[in-house]
Amino acid sequence: MTAPARPCFKLASIPNMGWTPFRSPVSLNANGVDEKSKLELIRGAMMAKAVHMMVRVLDLEKSIAFYKNAFGLDVADRFDFDGFTLVYLRNPEIDFEVELTWNEGRTEPYAHGEAYGHVAFAVDDLEAEHARFKELGYEPRDIKEFMRDGALLAKFFFVQDPDGYQIEMLQRHGRYR
Repeated sequence: MTAPARPCFKLASIPNMGWTPFRSPVSLNANGVDEKSKLELIRGAMMAKAVHMMVRVLDLEKSIAFYKNAFGLDVADRFDFDGFTLVYLRNPEIDFEVELTWNEGRTEPYAHGEAYGHVAFAVDDLEAEHARFKELGYEPRDIKEFMRDGALLAKFFFVQDPDGYQIEMLQRHGRYR
């Protein structure tokens, strides 16, 4: 059974005046939530900016070297705490960071579970990066191409970091810029 429509206070945007409360009849769902306002909140959340991804690592220095050599990521910040360290890596091209979390005393590899997929980086020359990764001894997988409706959708390969996280390298093309 749906709740009857009843008047409630909402916020409305009035140009150059900010948010102003007004009384308006709205339909509330069984949980008392105005569905239109809920959709507006969801749309607002889509303005969020991704800022970093985090992985837990066993050997911090080895991981820092891998991400520096493989992707040109430099240490942007390092925060040493009692029992753990956070290191943020980035390159000058974008603000998105890789956060490495090192936990003191951890000796066993982390279980990645079934939910983790991968992080992806786009590059201008995929073949050159593939060859460079081989020279660095990182054992990249073979380059693959995904076709859709007769056109190239993606050209890519995967490589694994020192802790077993999968990383996709994509040729800059189409939606992958």
